[in-house]
Amino acid sequence: MRTFLLAAAIAAASPIALLAGQAAAQTAAPASADSRLWLEEVEGAKALGWVKAHNAKAEDVLARDPRYAGLLADAVRIESAVDRIPTPSFVGQAVYNFWQDGTHVRGVWRRTTLEGFQAKDVAWETVLDLDALAKAENANWIWKGATCRKPANDRCLVALSNGGKDAVEIREFDLKTKAFVPGGFRLPEGKQTVDWLDDDTLILGRDWGPENRGAEAGAPTVTESGYAFVVKTLKRGQDLSQAKEVFRGTPKDVSASAHVLKDGQGRKVVRLERGVDFFNSEHFLLTDKGPVKLALPSKSTIHGFVDGKLIVTLEEAWTGGGAARPQGALIAATPEALIAGTGPVDTLFAPGPRQSIDAVDTTRNRVVVAAYDNVRGEVRTFAPKAGGGWTESRLPAAANSSVALVATADDDDRLFYSVEGFVTPTELTLADAASGAAKAVKALPARFDASREVVEQFEATSKDGTKIPYFVVRPKDLKFDGGAPALLYGYGGFQLSKPPVYNAELGKLWLERGGVYLQANIRGGGEFGPAWHEQVKGKNRQKAFDDFYAVAEDAIARKITSPRRLGAYGRSNGGLLMGVVFTQRPDLWNAVVIESPLLDMLRYPKLPAGASWVGEYGDPEKPDERAWIAAYSPYQNVRPGVKYPLPYISTSTKDDRVHPGHARKFAAELEDEGNPVIYYENTDGGHANSADPTAAAARWARHYTYLSRQLMD
Repeated sequence: MRTFLLAAAIAAASPIALLAGQAAAQTAAPASADSRLWLEEVEGAKALGWVKAHNAKAEDVLARDPRYAGLLADAVRIESAVDRIPTPSFVGQAVYNFWQDGTHVRGVWRRTTLEGFQAKDVAWETVLDLDALAKAENANWIWKGATCRKPANDRCLVALSNGGKDAVEIREFDLKTKAFVPGGFRLPEGKQTVDWLDDDTLILGRDWGPENRGAEAGAPTVTESGYAFVVKTLKRGQDLSQAKEVFRGTPKDVSASAHVLKDGQGRKVVRLERGVDFFNSEHFLLTDKGPVKLALPSKSTIHGFVDGKLIVTLEEAWTGGGAARPQGALIAATPEALIAGTGPVDTLFAPGPRQSIDAVDTTRNRVVVAAYDNVRGEVRTFAPKAGGGWTESRLPAAANSSVALVATADDDDRLFYSVEGFVTPTELTLADAASGAAKAVKALPARFDASREVVEQFEATSKDGTKIPYFVVRPKDLKFDGGAPALLYGYGGFQLSKPPVYNAELGKLWLERGGVYLQANIRGGGEFGPAWHEQVKGKNRQKAFDDFYAVAEDAIARKITSPRRLGAYGRSNGGLLMGVVFTQRPDLWNAVVIESPLLDMLRYPKLPAGASWVGEYGDPEKPDERAWIAAYSPYQNVRPGVKYPLPYISTSTKDDRVHPGHARKFAAELEDEGNPVIYYENTDGGHANSADPTAAAARWARHYTYLSRQLMD
C-alpha cells in the first residue's frame, strides 16, 4: 500500500528533557474538547481569514528580510532553469516529458524520439499545453500524469488536478491528433485508480456516487480513508451507472485497486489489491470465474510480470513454495504457483542486514532493481534463464551515490536511471538491461559551488543502543567549535529511504552561504529493509524520535554545531517528526521548519487519508493505543511556561492528503500559550506544497530566509 501515497546521555541529564518526559506521560484531553475544530474547515470563511492574516504576518517578516530577494532570485533561476534534465518516460518508441519553466508555468507535455532525446538541443514536439488548457477552460489545472494503452500507445488517460489535490479528473487523450477524444472516456474528479483492460474497456476504482452504487444503493463506495474499495469495469460509451462490479473490499480497508500487467510474450494478468491497512494487502488475480486470491503474505508488493512470472518483494519472511524466504527478498513465481501456494518460487535477491531494495521495475524481459548497501546505491538487473533460474548483472553507478529508476520500456529492455550525490549533480543514464550497455545521456549543470564541501558519514548511538547512520555535508575548512549554522533533516516513516541526493536549492541557498547540512537515516525508513521500518511502528514510535535526538547530540558532541546554531526540517511524516522534536526537545534547536505536517495525532484518522495510516501510527480510538499516541502527539503536548524556539510552520490549503488543519491548530495552540510563530499556507500546491516554478521558488526562499535569520544572525 505504500504506492498510495506518500525523519542520549545529554538527553538523560537535561532538565528540559526530563520535563518533556513528564509531559509525555500525561493523557491529552479528549478530541471532542478541541475548541479549534473550526480551523479544520478547509475553505471556511473564518479559517481562511485566519490564514490570510498569518500569511500577511509571515510575508512581513520573511519577504522584508534583506536576504529574501537574493534567495528568491537564486531559487527562481534554479526552478525555472531550462538546462534542467528533462525527466523521460517511454511511450512506445517515443520519449515523453512533462516540463515547467518560467514560460510554461503550468507546463507542457511533449515528446521526441529516443535519438532526439540524446541530442544536446532536443527538438521537442508539444503534445498538450496545460497553460493553454487552463486558460481556455478558466481552470486551475495541475498535471498528475497519464496512463497509455498498450501496445498501440495511441491514447492515454490524462489526470488533471484542481490546484494540486490528489483527487483528479481523468480524460481520454489521442496522441496522434494531440487532442482530447470527443465522446471519449471522461471521469469526474475523485481519488481514483484506472487502467486499460483493453482498447475499449477501463478497470477502475473510485467513489461511484449515490446513484451508481448498484445492489447496495445508499451505501458508501469509498473507505474511511477516502479511497475506493469497489472496482468496476467501464466500457466505451457507458456512463458510470452502467459499470460492472468485479471486486469489492470493505469500508474499513484503506483501498482497493486494479492493475493490468503484461509480459514480453503478450501474456496478461489483471491483479487486484485489497489494502487492508497501509502495509497489509490481499492480492488477487481477476479470472473468468472472478477474483482468485494469491497465496502471498499480506506484507508483500507485486511489481511486474516478466516471462510469465509475477515479480514480488516480501516485506515479511515467508515459507511459500516450500522454502523459507527472508524478509526483504525479491522473488518470482507463475500466477499458477502463487494461486496454489506450493511453488515453485525463485529468489532473485535476498538483501543482507545493511542492504535494502529501494525500487523494482520491469522491462520487456528483465527485472531492474535499485538497491542500497549502507545507504549507497547500486543498480542490479535479473534475466530469466532458459532452463530456470535467473542471471544477475550490474549496471554502472558512481560510488557513494544514490540511484533512482527513472523509466523502463515495455517494447524492449531499455531503461533510464539516475545517479547523484549531495555535491555531485544528477546524471541520467540510458542503459540496455539485455546487453549491459550504459551511457550517460544528460547531466545537470552544477547549481552551486561545491568545491569547498566535503561529505562524511557518521553513526550516532540511539537511546536503545542502535547505531544510526547520518551524513554531514560541510566546508572542508570547518572550525569544529560549535559555531557553524547547521540544518538537520529527517523523515523516518513508511519505509521510505533517504539516500544522498543533489538538492540545488539546499546547495545554493544554504551550503554556498556557509551552512552545514546533516541528514539522519533514522529508523522508520527503508534504508536497511523492512525491519528498519518495523522497529518504530505503532507503540515504538518514540524510538524514531530518539534516533533523531541521538544524531543531533552526536553532531553537537563533535562540535560540528551547537543548539544555538542547529535547525531541523521535515515535511509530511517528517513534519510530525518536527512537531515532536519541537515539543519534546526545544533545548536542541534554534529553528524548526514544520512543513505539511501531521500534528494532531488524536484526530488524524478523522481527516482526509488519515485512516489509511493507522497501520503506521496506531489507532487513537483504542484506549491502549491512544495512550502512547497521546504521549507524543505535538498538538496535545505544547506545554505552558516552556520557552520554544521560533518555528516556521507551512502547509497548503489544497492538501487533501495531510489536512491543513494539523498545521493551523498547532500554530494557534502555540500562540495561545504565548509563543510566537511564523505560519504560511499556500493556497495551491497540494501535498507537494508547490504548484509551479514560481511558487516553488518562493517556498524555498521563505524556508531559507527563516533559517538564515534564526541560525546565521
